[in-house]
Amino acid sequence: MAKKASKKAEEAPLKLFYIFYNQERWDNWVKSLGEASFEVDPKSDEMPEGFRILDSFSVDITLAVLKVIKLYQNKRFSNEEAQDRLAQIEAIVMSAAPKGDMEELIELLQLPKLVLFASCRRYLAGEFDKDIKTLVKKGREVIDKDMEQALDIGSNIGAAVIDGAACCGKYVKDDLENPTLFDEWLIECERMFEAMGSLKNFDESTGEDD
Repeated sequence: MAKKASKKAEEAPLKLFYIFYNQERWDNWVKSLGEASFEVDPKSDEMPEGFRILDSFSVDITLAVLKVIKLYQNKRFSNEEAQDRLAQIEAIVMSAAPKGDMEELIELLQLPKLVLFASCRRYLAGEFDKDIKTLVKKGREVIDKDMEQALDIGSNIGAAVIDGAACCGKYVKDDLENPTLFDEWLIECERMFEAMGSLKNFDESTGEDD
């Protein structure tokens, strides 16, 4: 009996060892962004430091959110626990942007994350279609008329991506110079697809998720 009990204890999910996205992490990124330069160097082909940090900031959020989904997929979280964790991260990321020079940058960061959080909720609900080509066409048709419907469609695409569907680079290539908000959501879905691939082996060992 003692052996069985010991084995069961070893197999129990070690959730307490994971450090999830928190306010301090968000504040540190905002501080780094505020201190960065957005000046273009005419002698360099590199993106200005500020935009590089903004991009890394965005990737960090996407990865942190999808790690929660991976823990759910790996049966370390129940559906309810995953939803609670996502709500905690969403409250931090989608909080009011600081007034001043940073406000526009933070809002620029937040808009694509609307589809990230909506996609995760939809995936956890288990109700989504996988016909991405048709969904993209519908989203493009309604984005200028009904943003909520377009976001709903975008969340369907994102849920399918979380479930393993491939998307969405080929649908945004020709629109990068003048993207609509729906295109921004497709770009975020592509980022989610890449993130899920990079997290393929996540949770094989316990410890900090940074």
